[in-house]
Formats: sequence, structure tokens, C-alpha cells
Amino acid sequence: MSRTRNPASLIKAAAAPAVAILVIVHFAGFALFGQNGLLAWGDYKRAAQVKTSELSTLDVQRSRLAHRVALLDPRKVDPDYADELVRRETGQVRPDEVIIPVK
Repeated sequence: MSRTRNPASLIKAAAAPAVAILVIVHFAGFALFGQNGLLAWGDYKRAAQVKTSELSTLDVQRSRLAHRVALLDPRKVDPDYADELVRRETGQVRPDEVIIPVK
């Protein structure tokens, strides 16, 4: 006994599983290739390395600024550094002068 189904009932029966498979493939594609997918991990590692190097540069700048702030402490101002700042800001530094930077 052979039972034949009309094409419309076959399409209706296959529609729900086909939609489910398409949704699964869609989300699996984003899990692999999406902005936060598995293949984006390499980019995250590179970005982390770049941010780490920027952080080390900023740490050096911060320590340099902290040292300069310590030199300008109102309780004990470093006279050489204060003289250098005043002369530089008031335009009293001549082009032939050599200013030794304080580290």
C-alpha cells in the first residue's frame, strides 16, 4: 500500500524543522564568525597587548608627573626646578641656553 502525499502537505510538514535548522545555523554562524565569536579571540589578544603597552607608557608618564609634583610641593619646592619653570613660562630662556631636564 503506497500512500502518496500532496506537495502542499509535504511543505507544511517540512517547514517547521527547516526554520529550526536555519535558526540554529544562524546562531552557530554568529558564535563562530560574529563580533564576539570564537574567531575574534585573536583580535582580543592583540587589542589586549596594545592596551598593555599603552598602559605601560601612561604609567611612565604618570610617574614623571608625580615626580614633578613632588618637586613643586609647597612645603619644600625644589629651587632649580621652580627657576626653570618660571624662566620657561615668562620667556626668559635664551636660545643658546641649555636646560638640563630634571628626571
